[in-house]
Amino acid sequence: MNILDKLIESVAPIYGEKRRIARERINLRKIINSGYDESGASRRKNSMKGWLAGSKSPQEDIDKNLNLLRQRSRSLYMSAPLAVSAIKTNRTNIIGSGLRPKPKIDFEKLKITVDEAEEWEKQVEKEFALWAESKFCDATGVNDFYEMQQLVCMNWLLNGDACALIDYETKKKGYMPYSLRLHLIESDRICNPNTTGREVDLLKKADNGNRIYNGVEINSKGGVEAYYICNTYPGSNLNIRKKWTRVKAYGNKTGNPNILMIFEAERPEQYRGVPYLAPVIESLKQLTRYAEAELMAAVLNGIFAVFIKTTSPTGDIPFSGIINDDERVSYDPNDYELGAGTINVLNPNESVDIVDAKRPNINFDGFVSSMAKYIGAALEVPVEVLIKSFNSNYSASRAALLEFFKAVKMKRSWLVNDFCKPVYELWLTEAAAKGRINAPGFFLDPAVKKAWCGCVWNGPAQGQIDPVKEVIAAQKRVELGISTREIETIENMGGDFMTNAVQLEREAKAMKKILDTGSDINA
Repeated sequence: MNILDKLIESVAPIYGEKRRIARERINLRKIINSGYDESGASRRKNSMKGWLAGSKSPQEDIDKNLNLLRQRSRSLYMSAPLAVSAIKTNRTNIIGSGLRPKPKIDFEKLKITVDEAEEWEKQVEKEFALWAESKFCDATGVNDFYEMQQLVCMNWLLNGDACALIDYETKKKGYMPYSLRLHLIESDRICNPNTTGREVDLLKKADNGNRIYNGVEINSKGGVEAYYICNTYPGSNLNIRKKWTRVKAYGNKTGNPNILMIFEAERPEQYRGVPYLAPVIESLKQLTRYAEAELMAAVLNGIFAVFIKTTSPTGDIPFSGIINDDERVSYDPNDYELGAGTINVLNPNESVDIVDAKRPNINFDGFVSSMAKYIGAALEVPVEVLIKSFNSNYSASRAALLEFFKAVKMKRSWLVNDFCKPVYELWLTEAAAKGRINAPGFFLDPAVKKAWCGCVWNGPAQGQIDPVKEVIAAQKRVELGISTREIETIENMGGDFMTNAVQLEREAKAMKKILDTGSDINA
């Protein structure tokens, strides 16, 4: 091999390596400049460089922060007017005075006639009212079933989830033939054993090897096995010895739930709920601080106080303040107080400069309204509904109600599926077992049981801005066959069509009697 060949052989690897690096850089540049790399996933834009977002498992993102979110959510409910409005507006529209059951069984599956089905449904409706309208249905004896619905909804929104323990009374109480009891507990009591509830150990394991996430025991397949419930509030300072009880999620023999966990899941494999106000906690707190500062500034601006500056001994001044001794904040002679018509005597060489606050702030209402729109959009509550002010035209106001009621119906559906429906099925199971309700095949075939358990739950109707237009629209829908009288009665007035029909028939007979005979209606 000559010298030239040796030289080419020695430098070839260097150039080859450079070519390889160049190709990799070109390929990398192609990847960087593709898709979201130039927008939401950009690492080069100045506006995105400081955005160090990170997300992990639902347990790391949610469970570790859940206690603080709950405390701040409750604090806002007790101090922020918009937060109170958001929670109570949802509660009132989702639940109102209570979601009432209307049994709707599958009579075709059960091979019974329509008349037999209607008779059975009336009997069950009355029998359920015997239990639901009594405070015996509550393990604490405080609320009936419809009042418990309100509590469940409030806790679900405030804490992220609501919990109901299923219990059965062994001793008969009063006239109540049913032993089914519901015990509502706050979310804080479901937590990891031997903790204060403030910290969350995501590596905690049960004796059987299952993981425990925030009081929820999960098996190897991700299914809920049990819940750990403290006998009191874990972080409470009350002198109560704390102990935890493991409650299986479902009974071994019946498969019925032992505890109902009501929450809205945001992510797969999420076992605890997030407070409703969580996305807007900071906005609500800052807006509340701003409103309080503006209110205080307006109060101070409305105070007329007199300051007297003198070189004479202060005891020689003939004026005195009008603040009563029991209303004084401080008795220190170096402190001066502001109040309506107060008089303060200054020491020599002292002066007071009054700042013109120019309050009330003319921009306050516009700013708060804009923030209310911003917050309401995140909570699915139109600003008109959130602040209870309908100053727009009919179309805009009605659109706001319609949009809000979409969210209401969705939340109501969740609450029915997680709370009302399971409770109704547990009650009907006991009623059939005790023979108070005749349901052939109830315990023999799950499909037959499902047919007997058919039920719809009706709540408050959507508000109306112009009742005349709403009624005309309802009439048109019924005439065209795209709706029924029963549906329109429920959605417009929240009533029951068949009950109305029976009552109208009675009233028609009574009016006919009066018109025909001229006699008194009670004769």
